Parts: sequence; C-alpha cells; structure tokens
Amino acid sequence: MTSHVYLLRHGQTEWSESGRHTGRTDIPLTDTGVQQARRAGAVLARLRATDRPPALVLASPRRRAWRTAELAGLHEVERTEDVREWDYGDFEGLTTPQIRETVPGWTVWTHPSPNGETERQVHERATAVLDRARRALAGGDVVIVGHGHFSRVLIAAWLGLPPNQGVHFGLDPAGTTVLGDERGDPQVRRLNVPAWEVGVD
Repeated sequence: MTSHVYLLRHGQTEWSESGRHTGRTDIPLTDTGVQQARRAGAVLARLRATDRPPALVLASPRRRAWRTAELAGLHEVERTEDVREWDYGDFEGLTTPQIRETVPGWTVWTHPSPNGETERQVHERATAVLDRARRALAGGDVVIVGHGHFSRVLIAAWLGLPPNQGVHFGLDPAGTTVLGDERGDPQVRRLNVPAWEVGVD
C-alpha cells in the first residue's frame, strides 16, 4: 500500500476569520472551528481508507492545531515547534490591509516581517519536517496538523519549488491536502479537500 503525507490545517479561530495574521499567538478554535475539526477527522478517514494508524502524526503546539488533531481523532500526536506557523514578528495580529497602510503592497510572500521569520528560515523548517516525513513513510502514512502559511510552504517544498510559490496553494480552515508521488515524482494528489467533497456532513 502506498503511503502519503496528509496536511490538515487547523479549524477556524476568531483571528483566521477576521484575516489577522496569527503566528505565535495561542488562541482557541471557535465553535465553528471545533465542528470543522471533527468533520476533518471524518474526511481524513475517508481519504486514507485504512484502519492502519499513521506511522507519524505531528502537530503544532499552538492549541488551535493540537486541539484540531484531538478533535479529528488522531492519536499519539507529537507536538513540535517544527510545524508551528510562520512568525510574523511586528505584524502579528494585523490584517494585510492594516500592514499595507505602512508597507504598500505587502504580502508575506514578497516582503519581510520585521522581527519575524524570514522566508528562508520557514523553508528550512519545512524541508527538515519533510525529510523526517519521508523517512517515516516507509512505515505508513504521515499526518501533519498545522497552519495555513507554513503548510503552503510545505507543499511548495514537497514539489521542489521556492517557498514563495506557496502563494499558489489555497488552504481553508480544516482543509485536508494529500501529498504523494507518481513514479517517484512528487505530486499534490488532493488539495484543500472540504468535507462535502467526500460526503461528510
């Protein structure tokens, strides 16, 4: 049986709903986010289509992520800073329009975040996580429960693309993405799968 890497973004928070950049701030899921996380567990089960437990489950230690993992029914979850969200530094808690009042045209993909992580630092973390994931795939699937921007960098790194190419991969709260390969070539097998697509209410 072929093993895959499953990326699960955390469910909705008040800040994700309002567009505020949420890196190191530790805020909980909303009631909607709790429901999304439970449905994401059913989505993951449908996509994996096996009773075999994953070989490795990693989650960010921020409660919006590990709580999503818990609600999704994942077990033996390792909480690790390796899969934390991008650190936005001085722009933490701000929306893109607010940031653009002082830095016209700003995006996390094209501009630095003062006192935060650089694109290179985030890419190095993503590459290290994927190296570990690839080693674990010999024993089964890998599930990574994390955040929007970091997961988009993970997808780009899986494909051998620069980190700023993560801009091309949209991830909704509690969306599930499946990474695999075709005859050795890395591939995005499913992107941002919502509950309705696999028949989960």
